[in-house]
Amino acid sequence: MCGICGVLSDEPAEIEPAVRRMMDAMIHRGPDDAGYEQLRLDVDGGRFSAGFGFRRLSILDLTPAGHQPMFNPATGDCLVFNGEIYNFRQLRAQLMVAGIRLRSSGDTEVLLQALSTWGEHALARLDGMFALAFYQASTRRVLLARDPLGIKPLYVSETPRRLLFASEVRPLLASRLVSKELDPAGVASFLMYGAPQDPLTVHRDIRSFPSGCYQWITTDDTAKALSLQPPVEYWRYPPVDHTVSESDAIAEIRSLLDETIASHLIADVRTGCFLSAGIDSTAIAALATRHFGRISTYSVGFDSPSMQSETEVAAATARELGSDHTEILLNDRDIRGLWEGWLAAADRPSVDGLNTFIVCHAVRKADVIVALSGLGADELFGGYGSFQRVRRLSPILKGIAVLPAGPRREAANLVARWAPRRYRTRLRLLADCGGSGVQTTLGLRQFLLPEALAAVGLPAAQLGLRDDYLPGEVDRFFADLESDPFASVSRAESSLYMGNTLLRDTDINSMAHSIEVRVPFVSPGFVARVARLSGRVQRGPDNTPKYLLRKAVADVVPPRIMNRAKTGFTLPVHEWMFGSLRDSCEAAVGALSSVPFLDRAGTAALWRDMVANREHSYWMKPMLLVSLGSYVESLNCRG
Repeated sequence: MCGICGVLSDEPAEIEPAVRRMMDAMIHRGPDDAGYEQLRLDVDGGRFSAGFGFRRLSILDLTPAGHQPMFNPATGDCLVFNGEIYNFRQLRAQLMVAGIRLRSSGDTEVLLQALSTWGEHALARLDGMFALAFYQASTRRVLLARDPLGIKPLYVSETPRRLLFASEVRPLLASRLVSKELDPAGVASFLMYGAPQDPLTVHRDIRSFPSGCYQWITTDDTAKALSLQPPVEYWRYPPVDHTVSESDAIAEIRSLLDETIASHLIADVRTGCFLSAGIDSTAIAALATRHFGRISTYSVGFDSPSMQSETEVAAATARELGSDHTEILLNDRDIRGLWEGWLAAADRPSVDGLNTFIVCHAVRKADVIVALSGLGADELFGGYGSFQRVRRLSPILKGIAVLPAGPRREAANLVARWAPRRYRTRLRLLADCGGSGVQTTLGLRQFLLPEALAAVGLPAAQLGLRDDYLPGEVDRFFADLESDPFASVSRAESSLYMGNTLLRDTDINSMAHSIEVRVPFVSPGFVARVARLSGRVQRGPDNTPKYLLRKAVADVVPPRIMNRAKTGFTLPVHEWMFGSLRDSCEAAVGALSSVPFLDRAGTAALWRDMVANREHSYWMKPMLLVSLGSYVESLNCRG
């Protein structure tokens, strides 16, 4: 795991200083080594050059042979790469058969040689998580690419004569070549969904590079400008295959899990598994034990009467597995420091990720560099309540969708008056969703009514957003989706919630502690096979959550874990926000008055309403304003 950055510009003198500042802004991503290289882009003595920067967290091949930027001595090609290629040994064998000699034992040289040999076609052969920039010396052009599921982030900022890229937003701002100006559309998408929705960020001049895509960048000698081909999609979710039987699916999932977890445990540094009281992490730890014998497991809990702890259940599981288990207990005295550390580490506003920050903070003290997480199983196997809710709600919502907008909303408002307060906003949102699986899932993920966003100065129609406050680019995730309700929910949860919130927050909050978190359930090879299974097979005969996963790991996961209700690592954030951290939260919300496009009166009224109804509102709603205000405060402090 590392951090990459770079500048392509027709002003050679600005490149290296800017890239060096970017590298300094992400030392936490790579405290072990750093590298910089400047490369020529013009063919006939023009002014365009590229500077590649790198920060290294050494995980595979700890020797200098893994240093980046890495050159291919035979071609002059150059690579900076963040992530892991889990099938690098198979690719290495293929390259060696083709007569290519490799010196390093790691995956970076394999990736470099693969790109030199196969060009962009190498991307479809990779099974891993990555964001990369590749300089092709023969054509003097640059390739940007990102892994299929968006596990590793990549941000870009471009003008006709300059392009910058980086693993985080903060390095782009630190370059002093990119404006800090906020983007109303990005802020609106954050307030609706709890995280900016790709390709938007909260900055007008910064965009998230699309997952599963690549883009070649060349120079246009006639226009004296950079020439950017549109990003090309090289990976898509597979179509649903209704011919796969339940027994074949279970056998395949088990085989794939064994193979995937084995590949994710390859490292030259201390590696462990997050262990909670749930099926996902227990399955990973159990299968890892079968492959490698005694492994290290870690669980984190709060020594606080206000919190339900999973540590006792996790410890019992660890004893059964025979793992080298470490239990880390935090107490109320740690809260403010962890809260402030999480907000300070934020690369963007988000209502999620505090739990990941706390777990990684604790595990890093045990000298762990690589940790395996069960993230992704809920989205693939139907672990969320949304899978059941959408199945029940869609027929009803399709029925009322034929009503004119006015009567439909009046009916929703009438029903909402009789519902518990915390569900009223959601009921009103769902009234306009039309009842499709995707739109109903999105409605269940939205936090605010469109009227509330309009009241703070962010009406969707004036921001170039869809009515559901998503950018039009999300259509690519659902263009080929057939009418399988389970697949619709899975695709929506995976592409938007997991892709824009969970994976991004996991990356930034783990790298804040210089930890690489690997997510076997989100391995592209695994997802490509599981995502094609039909909802009929996935749900089983009685609609059991994670039915296929339960069947596939039944021989290694203890029955008491199988039968335990889903809880997860939960924190009493609501209690903190309106208790010991109230002053900090109020100050953060106050910082929103400096955002020029937000209506001050509307924002203040929204916060007052959240405070007044805090007993009936999920804590993530007030966290929207606290997180955004804290991020704005941090921008103001940077000057």
